[in-house]
Amino acid sequence: MINKISDKFFSSQPQEVSFTGYKFSWFDWFCLFYPPGWLIIFNRHWQHYHHNPEGWNWLEYLLFLIPGGFYLALLTRWLRLGCRPPQTEFSEFDLDYQQAFREEILAPIVKYYFRGELQQVENLPQTGPMIVAMNHAGMCFPWDFVTLAYLLSQARGWVVQPLAGISLFEHAWMIWWLPPGWSQVVGGIRAELSDFEAAMQAGKTVLYAPEGLRGPLKGWKRRYQLEKFDVSFVQLSDRYQVPILPVVCIGNESLHPWTVNLKRWQRFFKLPFLPFSPLMLILILFPSMGVWAMKTRLRYFIQPLEPCLENNSGKKRIFSYQQAQQLRAKLQITINQLLNTHTNSPKT
Repeated sequence: MINKISDKFFSSQPQEVSFTGYKFSWFDWFCLFYPPGWLIIFNRHWQHYHHNPEGWNWLEYLLFLIPGGFYLALLTRWLRLGCRPPQTEFSEFDLDYQQAFREEILAPIVKYYFRGELQQVENLPQTGPMIVAMNHAGMCFPWDFVTLAYLLSQARGWVVQPLAGISLFEHAWMIWWLPPGWSQVVGGIRAELSDFEAAMQAGKTVLYAPEGLRGPLKGWKRRYQLEKFDVSFVQLSDRYQVPILPVVCIGNESLHPWTVNLKRWQRFFKLPFLPFSPLMLILILFPSMGVWAMKTRLRYFIQPLEPCLENNSGKKRIFSYQQAQQLRAKLQITINQLLNTHTNSPKT
């Protein structure tokens, strides 16, 4: 699907969908190399496959590229829509679009920008379903999750759906950045127990962060320290006899380095986290960089599969809590060992 030029540089039901394939134009290549342009590529790709008259237009795209221009583009679009936010037209997972987005947009970014790679592939099962549990960091757009989902789909042909924070689905900023419903269409599952359980009942392979939002919130200073694990994934694993595949990611801490979380402003803006770093000064001038992240090398170390245990649904929550924290301790030891082994990822 990606045209030949890409090899040189980066070697609900939709109402209207085109299957001709998305071809990178010179403008797309420029946007790929210019950080404020990543949001343009995401939206242009969506508009190629979906009829979206309320989306961004060419004038607004050009405004993204100049300092402060995004704010004028936002005002222009708001006035164009009759002084209201864009409306949600799509809300269901679309496997065809996930595959198109993966092959046409994610492939070059994952391979050449984030240099994503799976390690210890011999630990990968041949089939699902399963809960893929991974340490989460970066305090930015969840590129560590997106990259792992892409790599697993390439390695095993799995359909992987990440459990994502509610803000990725409905926060006011998100529905202006990306088309309303974008997160659901590409496969995101809302991080609510009912939605998580429904995914387990349906036999899906779900990508899950046991630390929850505590992972990104720990910031740069504690970037290699795992926070307390939630227990829901252990409970659902036991209840539905779905195994857990632990994965350790090294490199996601550098997606947005040197960050601290501004708790007071985070609560004011109702955000899952509000990072502050030298890069945030650039983001203020170019809000379209919200889907961008620093170039890094994302390495995923696949751990042995945690087998399904005897169904313990009748036992107390403390049993699941102990299981979750035992897995946390095991993965923390693995992280420490990997950091000592790979000297290009120094531990502080």
